[in-house]
Amino acid sequence: MDPTDPNAATDRLPRVGGEEPSTVVRLFGSSGFFRLWLAQVVSATGDWIGFLAVVAIAGRIGGGSGAAAVSLVMIARMVPGFFLAPVAGVLVDRWDRKKVMYLSDLARAVVLLSLPFVESLWALVLASLLLEVATLLWSPAKEASVPNLVPTGHLTTANSLSLAAAYGTFPVASLLFALLQKLGSSLDGISGLSFLRVGEAGSMAIYVDVLTFVASALFISTLALPPSRRSRERDELHLDFAATFRDLREGWEFMFTDPVVRSVMLAIATGLIGGGMIVPLGDVFSREVLGGGAAGFGVLLSAMGFGMAVGVLSLSAVQKRVPKTQVFALSVLGAGLSLLAGASMSSFTPALLFVGALGVCAGSVYVLGFTILHETVHDDLRGRIFSSLYTLVRFCLLLSFAVGPLLADRLGALSSSLVGGHVSAGALTVDLPGVRLALWLAAVTIVGAGLFAVYSLWAGDQDE
Repeated sequence: MDPTDPNAATDRLPRVGGEEPSTVVRLFGSSGFFRLWLAQVVSATGDWIGFLAVVAIAGRIGGGSGAAAVSLVMIARMVPGFFLAPVAGVLVDRWDRKKVMYLSDLARAVVLLSLPFVESLWALVLASLLLEVATLLWSPAKEASVPNLVPTGHLTTANSLSLAAAYGTFPVASLLFALLQKLGSSLDGISGLSFLRVGEAGSMAIYVDVLTFVASALFISTLALPPSRRSRERDELHLDFAATFRDLREGWEFMFTDPVVRSVMLAIATGLIGGGMIVPLGDVFSREVLGGGAAGFGVLLSAMGFGMAVGVLSLSAVQKRVPKTQVFALSVLGAGLSLLAGASMSSFTPALLFVGALGVCAGSVYVLGFTILHETVHDDLRGRIFSSLYTLVRFCLLLSFAVGPLLADRLGALSSSLVGGHVSAGALTVDLPGVRLALWLAAVTIVGAGLFAVYSLWAGDQDE
């Protein structure tokens, strides 16, 4: 962290009146980050509930073409990020981030409030697009604000807590969505509530979702978060397109020329391309290669999830004694080697252990990657860097989901035509189905990214 940054938090936990920090401060780093984390928990829960509700509404509106309607709405949620996220990063660095966050939450609440009354697919697509724009502003504004609320030595724990808030809320949101669907059906017969359409698919979930975003906005409005230097120097209502392009170029140049930032971004991107292939290919690999049956894929995903939790908790426990850049690079290498070993197994139990190890390394990569960026990137650039990172994450996940099955199919055909689908060395025979070859290729890609991260981080240390 730049010691000259006026918005940067100090390296030590704050004391009040010379007394030891409270339990909240010791765990979260500051009371301000605790409020921001509560806002993220509420907002993430709302995001997941809203996602499920929008899918349900799309299915209702689509009628006989429900699947196509859901696909169109999902495209409206995903595609804008590729084009609008870079500009959103510029705006986050230029505007007051506190205002960006609570106004984005309120904007999402207003858009969501209209969804129970939507009857047109195109209106739902437009609403989904507006929701996505607000999210594109909220997420990098939040990430850019974390180092201004948390001492440097506590950033690893802060990012671990953020990861838990972002993804740990999905099971809770899924349960709430199911309960709200039942509640809506029960209230549907009350004539005084008919104008709210509570019995329609997703309507009750939407109303609760509105409340989550209002609550998140209230939490954020209480933050003592000073505006960034750039927002103080600029007229926030004036849009200078030439300056916007200069800011974009400045962010991209920094991302590609700084060895630490470049290696972190590349490692996370390739890790997602490789690791993301587990989702579309894991079920086939479990059933056809490991003999895991119908439930095997769920067990593999659970092992990876538990592994991620172990990795995140372990880092939080030893954060002050961990050389972050070295452990980050080793975690990327470990993720690739774990995937390579797991894909090489032909029985379920050893594959399960390696998938768990992959989860440990993946959790470490995520937390340490965000922590390194928080510590390395100056406050003036954080919005653009994290906006670019989120764009990269979306692109790489979509690429892995789309390419994984096609790659497995082509490699399987090639294996069958060249070596009959297996190779033998004495008494040892190794089957080479396409799904295994695709996972091997993904693992080698991650290992390559890990080696590049080792080199880049070493080069960065040499330049200092």
